[in-house]
Amino acid sequence: MALRNILREGEPTLRKRSRAVTDFNPRLHQLIDDMRETLVNAGGAGLAAPQVGVLRAVALVVDMEREAQDDSERIVELVNPEIVASSGEQTGAEGCLSVPDLYGLVTRPDIVKVRARDRNGKPFEFTGKSVTARAICHEADHLKGIMFTDIAQRYLSKEELDEISRGEGDGEGHDGAEREEG
Repeated sequence: MALRNILREGEPTLRKRSRAVTDFNPRLHQLIDDMRETLVNAGGAGLAAPQVGVLRAVALVVDMEREAQDDSERIVELVNPEIVASSGEQTGAEGCLSVPDLYGLVTRPDIVKVRARDRNGKPFEFTGKSVTARAICHEADHLKGIMFTDIAQRYLSKEELDEISRGEGDGEGHDGAEREEG
């Protein structure tokens, strides 16, 4: 495994659509392993392959509801993810590892069901709620070349973000402020 550089906003790769994975081979496994290490090292809630310069439909999200010792055990690997259902709505603080130190208010579904394949090509479905649903949507957007900055209702000041993180905010954003999204 190796840490990969996370591309920053302004890099053209972040604005391109990813291609579907067709070969579930050791090269894909290496990419996923490297992305896992990179995500854990960065302390994010998710990471998409374009963020590490690879235009393939691969995303990782941290399942915040899964019981685990650490985030590496909570990571869900999504290859060729497709959101097939969603419900509810949440408006919250959202950030991105590719846009450090910037957060905005973004409205997302509260529950998201995604259909994907694992690293070996086996299909599965996964349902994420709250922060995990937000991360799934955020990473799915990355695979289409969309950044949270494109859909943020407004950006948050450091003071607003601190209030939200302490639970003192107006209810718009407490569920994602503590973690940077992918």
